[in-house]
Amino acid sequence: MAYKQDSFLIILIAPSGGGKSTIGDRLLELENDLVYSISSTTRKARSGEKNRVDYFFLSEEEFIKRREAGEYIETATVHGNYYGTSKEFIKQQQEAGNNILLDIDVQGALNILKQKIECVTVFILPPHHDILEKRLIDRNTDDADTIALRLTNAGKEIKYINDFDYLVINDDLEHAVAEIRKIIAVESLRSKRYKNIEQEYYRRKYA
Repeated sequence: MAYKQDSFLIILIAPSGGGKSTIGDRLLELENDLVYSISSTTRKARSGEKNRVDYFFLSEEEFIKRREAGEYIETATVHGNYYGTSKEFIKQQQEAGNNILLDIDVQGALNILKQKIECVTVFILPPHHDILEKRLIDRNTDDADTIALRLTNAGKEIKYINDFDYLVINDDLEHAVAEIRKIIAVESLRSKRYKNIEQEYYRRKYA
């Protein structure tokens, strides 16, 4: 007999270049009831990124209009660009019984926690500052000034690690993914996530 469960948000947080997007993609391949929350952003699409797949790419004017209309559960300004998470998308996926994966920055995650929204937060950290710097350089998407800004912001973001539920060191991709899958499995077993447990327990099996 399968008991019905409430879905929940799984938030991956990391400094830029920390690997949360790569880890998120792998999780989506492996977890059948996990869907990705596509954020809105005003930043320009990088090479290979697609609108409505990686992000909803919006003009600043359109983003502000939607924010003022209350369409986001959280918004943040990161590296001079706006980001936001859609209320309607989250609602639809929860009603469908799916767990929702969010790939957002520290500022956005803290905004969600302030609203007391049910979620599981995982901070992903490279094993060393030098490795983060190398990853930012190797991905070849930013100039030197932008990389310097991202590294400065990473130092600020790390100070918030203790505000989140879990820490995963991203030294090896598959190991990091396996650790987060363990977290999802354990969190799914929390008694508070089960619906109408007493009524289901006493329901006659052969009614």
